[in-house]
Amino acid sequence: MADLLLVNGKIHTMNPARPRANAMAFANGCVVAFDDDALALRDARTEVIDVHGRVVIPGLVDHHIHFAAYAMSLARVNLEGARSLEETVARVAARAKSAKPGEWIIGFGWNHLDWTKPEFPTRAPLDAVAPNNPVVLDRKDGHSLWANTAALAARGLTRETPNPDGGVIEHDASGEPNGILRENAMELFKGQRGFDADEITEGELLNAIHSAHRLGLTGIYNMERANALRAFQNLRAQDKLTLRVTHMIPSENLEHALARGLRGGLGDEFLRIGGVKIFADGSLGSQTAWMLEPFDRTDNCGIATHSPEQIEAWARAAARAGMMVCTHAIGDRAVRGVLNVYERLRRDRFDIPLRIEHVQHLEPSDIPRLRALNVIASMQPIHATSDYKMADQFLGARARYAYAFKSLLNTGATVVFGSDCPVETLDPWAGIHAAVTRERANGEPHGGWYPEEKLSVEEAVGGYSIPLSVGAPGDCVVLSHDIFEVPPREILSTRVEYTVVGGRIVQNEIIP
Repeated sequence: MADLLLVNGKIHTMNPARPRANAMAFANGCVVAFDDDALALRDARTEVIDVHGRVVIPGLVDHHIHFAAYAMSLARVNLEGARSLEETVARVAARAKSAKPGEWIIGFGWNHLDWTKPEFPTRAPLDAVAPNNPVVLDRKDGHSLWANTAALAARGLTRETPNPDGGVIEHDASGEPNGILRENAMELFKGQRGFDADEITEGELLNAIHSAHRLGLTGIYNMERANALRAFQNLRAQDKLTLRVTHMIPSENLEHALARGLRGGLGDEFLRIGGVKIFADGSLGSQTAWMLEPFDRTDNCGIATHSPEQIEAWARAAARAGMMVCTHAIGDRAVRGVLNVYERLRRDRFDIPLRIEHVQHLEPSDIPRLRALNVIASMQPIHATSDYKMADQFLGARARYAYAFKSLLNTGATVVFGSDCPVETLDPWAGIHAAVTRERANGEPHGGWYPEEKLSVEEAVGGYSIPLSVGAPGDCVVLSHDIFEVPPREILSTRVEYTVVGGRIVQNEIIP
């Protein structure tokens, strides 16, 4: 018999074999029946929810997120939305006033391209407001870091410190570090950054999970280090983990993990090892994406953070252990290089899931290769609208095949969506809106940026969800209004009335 029964709903299963239903029953954590079959499973102990004609869709899955970083970011200096260097520094100054001498000030979210003077900053403004506190601030994309003199000194960085492979320490005219570190150079601040601080509390993590459920998220693919995995394990051991977590192992930890017998899929329905996360290049905003041609009006083609040979060695080792391979590739040269590696793996009959994370910029001839090689495009729709001006500036006409959602779907490729939070907002409705409209919340650019890449609402939701079917995990959300019928702009105001995970209500807003 059913543990939970939803009735009087407009259920969109996202399953072409049975696309619509009015009722759905859950038992033992799974979907067990629809419509009349579901109603027949009601007994005295069944919890029944009348959703009063509301739309019900599968639970939403964020396929690329840094969840512990998001949880910790809620207590860090948030530099999102600052429109000038002065405004950004003022937020740091406000935190410095309450900080103890020597206490690290950690922040994230600055974006020099949004400033009135769009230039990379230096350590000097931070020194002026926080001379006695090491300050470390991650750029919005997580691919550049801004530090003050106290932080550089605390890590022993001097003019003699060499650039690490795949990274750059910027210097001023006198040859001293100027406070900007890019890509692998940021590892010199490992443990003292907004994206990889060492400690996270149970309260911080539970608060973030509650926020995720309020937005309709029931699962994530987490791209973080061992500290996050330990935190999720602690919750799971106490039966407090209500978010399904597929956790990726950073490539630098792969050898250690494999030596201890770790394999893909290890875990259970709420916490399991997915695979390995590899970096091929940097980002567009930091101008470290690895490009076939230089960024417009420069001779800079970006940074290959790891060689194709190293990427292939990691990918093969992971594949032999049955692990998914997820490779970050943003520039078109990086994407092509990763596809070449994956082609060799497929030729050698490795049938594990292969993903490219972001797939932001494509050379047109590479678009059909993802379908041909059965490579999953793991993309973030909100990046398209957030970055479109920057893409036009740096790429010119080449931006036509940036964030090419529809072009990839038209080939038959598998496209899944996420947020890259805390790089962008956790809110999946902002991502769905971006995929459907190719516009920002303020309506820019009118009609959508390269509107031929717009998706239908069904296609966008499909990128965030696993279809509902008998035997599938019992995850769904009940929505405040019909996202399939309202004007696309109203998707942004979607509220989640109920979130159900494993057939249990984990978030409940009272329906009038």
